[in-house]
Amino acid sequence: MLGEHLVFPILLSKDLAVSRAFYHDTLGLDILREDEERIIFRCGLGSQLSVTLSTTGTSDMQTQLAWRVPDLRAELADLRARGVRIESYDAPDPKTDAEGIADMGFAWAAWIIDPSGNALAIIEPKKPAA
Repeated sequence: MLGEHLVFPILLSKDLAVSRAFYHDTLGLDILREDEERIIFRCGLGSQLSVTLSTTGTSDMQTQLAWRVPDLRAELADLRARGVRIESYDAPDPKTDAEGIADMGFAWAAWIIDPSGNALAIIEPKKPAA
């Protein structure tokens, strides 16, 4: 039954004011609710992102969430115009090109890092072969 319901990610933040500025002012996400412990942002149809105050923040560099988009290059151009740095990786997996895009097999992907160190992916699923 859980597979029939929406989920929402919860990210950790050491400083909610800095996170608010990043997600709302820089990325342009609408705020649904906020209090002294969390900020809930609207993302897409029916989905939400919760950023919660934490004394330790994240200590993990793996991807914490991913947005699925129809045009990765357009999204990256918009993010760059907003002053967001697109990450570059030279590891075997992922390895990004000069634009910060990695071929993940099933999708094209790029990453940004929020002020609390959360790795956020933007992916464009590849169209099935005809």
